Amino acid sequence: MKIVRMNPIQQNGNGKMRAYFDIQIDNGMILKGFRLISGPSGLFVSPPAEKGKDGKYYESIILPQDIKNSIQTLAIENYNK
Repeated sequence: MKIVRMNPIQQNGNGKMRAYFDIQIDNGMILKGFRLISGPSGLFVSPPAEKGKDGKYYESIILPQDIKNSIQTLAIENYNK
């Protein structure tokens, strides 16, 4: 798994979004639209989400916790370069 695009966001205030990024998994498939967010406990990954008819956002990619943790580690390392 690797990050194929990392777009840091310029901070003009106290927005929490730090970057958008896409990942390529081992079979070559690219998953687009991940976000790196700054939270109270530090940086974390938010997977792509879609707005439902009820106005709430729902993750469009459901990830097991171990994969989400490895994506988060990879994204934070790449962001800090």
